[in-house]
Amino acid sequence: MLTFVGKGTAQTCDGTLRRDFLQVGALGAIGLGLPQLAAAAEAGKMDPSKSKRSAIMIFNLGAPSQLDTFDMKPDAPAEIRGPFQPIATSAPGIQISEILPLHAKIADKFSLVRSCFHRGAAVHDAGWQIMQTGRQFSGGVNTPHVGSAASYLLGRRTDLPPHVVLPETMGRGGGNLPNGQAGGFLGKSHDPFALMADPSKPDFKVPDLLPPENIGTARLDRRKRMREVVESTIKNFEASEAARMMDENFQSAYRLMTSPQARDAFDLTKEPESVRQRYGMNRFGQCCLLARRLVEAGVRFVTVNTFLTVFDEVSWDIHGSKPFTSIEGMKNIVAPMYDQGYTALIEDLHQRGMLDDTLVCNLAEFGRTPKVNPAGGRDHWPQCFTVYFAGGGVQGGRVVGASDPIGAVPADRPVEPPEIVATILHSLGLDLETHLPGPAGRPFPLVDFGYREIRELF
Repeated sequence: MLTFVGKGTAQTCDGTLRRDFLQVGALGAIGLGLPQLAAAAEAGKMDPSKSKRSAIMIFNLGAPSQLDTFDMKPDAPAEIRGPFQPIATSAPGIQISEILPLHAKIADKFSLVRSCFHRGAAVHDAGWQIMQTGRQFSGGVNTPHVGSAASYLLGRRTDLPPHVVLPETMGRGGGNLPNGQAGGFLGKSHDPFALMADPSKPDFKVPDLLPPENIGTARLDRRKRMREVVESTIKNFEASEAARMMDENFQSAYRLMTSPQARDAFDLTKEPESVRQRYGMNRFGQCCLLARRLVEAGVRFVTVNTFLTVFDEVSWDIHGSKPFTSIEGMKNIVAPMYDQGYTALIEDLHQRGMLDDTLVCNLAEFGRTPKVNPAGGRDHWPQCFTVYFAGGGVQGGRVVGASDPIGAVPADRPVEPPEIVATILHSLGLDLETHLPGPAGRPFPLVDFGYREIRELF
């Protein structure tokens, strides 16, 4: 394996040194540029009028309770409706939970899908995979994240990676399954760039983005030239597909480490303190702000994980018994942070004139049981839950679908994960009939057969 700069001090789980050096391919920041975009448009893979579009996926890891957030049932029995009251919103006829008062003020800018469901197991990582790829993990086929598929087809716009995950990819989910946040069969070069840092910390830096302090740009240039000389003498290797991919990864990583544009995009100190405070000085809030900065700088797709795991921190996973929180704990701990960060993002994008060209989708792996459990929480429930969308051509203030009187199953317009993925790709201007190069070189449909975008949103 070729390395880029000198020896490091930290070790990854496979024993590889990182932080103070760059391995070829380690960033997974490859992406093609304007020629690929033009070719995609000419081949009918995308709508050129949407070439400026980007997407931000907020993944609500742990799974919010639909009955306590966006699909309340105030007339149901107490053990179904829970402790919270519905409140009016800026969108006529739409009510949401009192624990999301800032959402209520901007409800005219987002639209709810209250009839989402999937047929996967009620296990976190099974839901993560299905919702972010549009397909269940089966037969060893690891379908790429929708952002990886989009960046493969559309490529990069700038020195920045085409797909970034903030603050890092998901941790354990309990099912020992892929989490859906990878390039899958498209290859490691289409994995998203993972920040691997908490942007709310005073000493925030991007570990794999910038060269170590003791290695300047001139030294990086010397390493690059030396590598080119070495590789020019290995003719057989140089002609191989592996060499081509390695070189593209190297060049992408080199651009990142030497790009003033990349440094600026990740530099939150350039934001006024009032803006940072509006988003919330916590990990999620600052990730939302960073997502806006990255999209503004040309990144096509940003995935924000609200939490990283359901095991080591309080999340939307409100089983009630320790170490999980209760429904009341969600109100006091999770909801205020989430309410502040999301609404700041939407308002900021709107005020900057960016919302029309930025799809913001809020997903989760499943919903929660209609009945409150004895511990004061709710358990896993893939049979019905709510997701929502804003910007990127989506009309705000709408509700698509409906659940039954206790929020247990869709009663109108059932929506499945492939339709969620298709909606994202449609917003980005991609032709849903496109195929990816799948396992064993066989064409693989971008969207599962027969599924389309949720047209009622547009």
